[in-house]
Amino acid sequence: MDEAYDEQVTAPAAPRNAGGIPTPAAGAPAPGGVTLDEVDPDHPDARGCLLAYFTELQERFDTGFDPGRSLLPDAGGLRPPAGVFLVARRHGGPGTAPVALGCAGMKLPKDAPAEIKRMWVAPEARGLGLARRFLAELEARAAALGRDTLRLDTNKALDAAIGLYHSSGFREVPPFNDEPYAHHWFEKHITPAAR
Repeated sequence: MDEAYDEQVTAPAAPRNAGGIPTPAAGAPAPGGVTLDEVDPDHPDARGCLLAYFTELQERFDTGFDPGRSLLPDAGGLRPPAGVFLVARRHGGPGTAPVALGCAGMKLPKDAPAEIKRMWVAPEARGLGLARRFLAELEARAAALGRDTLRLDTNKALDAAIGLYHSSGFREVPPFNDEPYAHHWFEKHITPAAR
């Protein structure tokens, strides 16, 4: 079932060498390259990222974290057409399995703004710009679907995330939900793609 949701988001096809041979193979990420791949939230890479994310939140939040108390207790709400879920993967050389480095989802409710959920980057991958890439990719997808507003919420313990949202054009707004773990609510107006 996960193959139905796999869609790689990669850079344009690699350039060809003087002999016209793609370097690396056309469409394949270069070894060490990172792709943002759309996957089903039940994919093992997605589940692994979410488990690591929930474990980190449990340690960082002064109240702990129980996903069952959250407004999105099940990431299944991030499946198309109600949403989208992305996993960042680093690709090694030939014969090496990709390594999941982070995740991000977006809810696409009818008649309401798109909402970014469950964005997380593994500690060893922080500083590579993956969170900013997730935001840009989700914004582009929301715009392509005709959405004009993106929202997200976050906890006061996540200082780096709060700084990222401010620097990415999000502004703080009054609460738009009753998420028990949120202390900050953000919104960004975007330009929907012409249809």
